[in-house]
Amino acid sequence: MRILLSSFLVFIVSICFCAAQDGFRVVPLGVRGGGDDGNLSAYMVAPVNSNAFVCLDGGTVTNGIAKAVANKVFPVPAEVVLRKYIKAYLISHPHLDHLSGMVINSVEDTTKNIYGTEYCIETLKSNYFNWESWPNLTNEGASPALKKYSYKMLGEDQEVDIEQTEMSVKIFKLSHSNPYESTAFLIKKGESYLLYFGDTGPDEVEKSDKMATIWKAVAPLVKSKLAGIFLEVSYPNKQLDRQLYGHLTPKWFMKELNVLAALSGVESMKGLNVVITHMKPTADNESKIKAELASDNALGLNLIFPEQGKAFELK
Repeated sequence: MRILLSSFLVFIVSICFCAAQDGFRVVPLGVRGGGDDGNLSAYMVAPVNSNAFVCLDGGTVTNGIAKAVANKVFPVPAEVVLRKYIKAYLISHPHLDHLSGMVINSVEDTTKNIYGTEYCIETLKSNYFNWESWPNLTNEGASPALKKYSYKMLGEDQEVDIEQTEMSVKIFKLSHSNPYESTAFLIKKGESYLLYFGDTGPDEVEKSDKMATIWKAVAPLVKSKLAGIFLEVSYPNKQLDRQLYGHLTPKWFMKELNVLAALSGVESMKGLNVVITHMKPTADNESKIKAELASDNALGLNLIFPEQGKAFELK
């Protein structure tokens, strides 16, 4: 009987321990959109208690790592984080504020993969790693290809393991000022998911169904499996629709999340972690965006405003 009881207790403890490990650790390396070249979109993400990170976008890299080290997020020097902790880059679209840090720091980096859509990778080949803008440190394109980074092209409707990590990724294409393209990444570890949006405009303005497609896909995950959503809000509500340039305001942000609520159930949205990304640092934009989001949060979302170099967990 004692043996059975002990085995049962071990089983229960191990279940609780595994449950406690669900979710993701996030280290923001850059949180703003355009105009702050030391703090541009880049988020290190790993399963809780793992140091095998991916970097979702790479606008700012080493400056963010240095701030994280100063905040005691990592117990190792910044160069170790860059070279050993970041296992891969997932680039949502080829605008400078989402990849310039990755490109500039590639010379000092170690071998790793760059994941992205065909559109994104072809732009990297043609415009960045081409020996004119920057040495070609990748495995394809202009000669000589130095083969430090390897391109991994992602197509829709496929789930791909992210090498050297415990995570996998599925992509959805976004409209970023039609006809230009961006990407959303659905990251999976075990039974936990994280949804990261690159820059995107609302379906109604973009004359698109890209957001609606994503909401339909993730609605079944909202109640218990979706640890969080990263979604941009670039401008306050005063920004005219014709001047959004493929971005969201608080009004459009909430309209889009209400589409998800209609599919998943309003009750399931209460307390859902939503990380606000890509706020433009012009004038008082950030304070206005925060106030407008707070006043229109009828869904009861847990709105998270990330700070560069300060880690948090999503569960």
